Amino acid sequence: MEKQTLNPTLVYVLAILGLLCCCFSGLGFILAAIAYVIALNQLKKAQLEPEAYELKTLNAMNTAKTVALIILIINILTLLWSIYQIYAFGGWDAYVNEIQELMKEYQEAQVN
Repeated sequence: MEKQTLNPTLVYVLAILGLLCCCFSGLGFILAAIAYVIALNQLKKAQLEPEAYELKTLNAMNTAKTVALIILIINILTLLWSIYQIYAFGGWDAYVNEIQELMKEYQEAQVN
């Protein structure tokens, strides 16, 4: 009987997209969480019948799960930091006003 393989490509793609979305105040945690859950489910399925899967692909999926978990943690920390920054400025309105003032100062510096 031929052994089955696990393909970690989807997990890697979702995790890397999650890392790229980290720049949007940590919103990439959604993609990273999906990648982690997919990897976890694949590994649980493989644990039920370990002899039916190639060891090489199990190791690759474990690595993909680890990458997805690290990116998930980075995104959650970025999201928490963004929430803290908004709270530290005194709320959403104060935060937006501060950003607008900084943009105005930058534009004035570019003109001069």
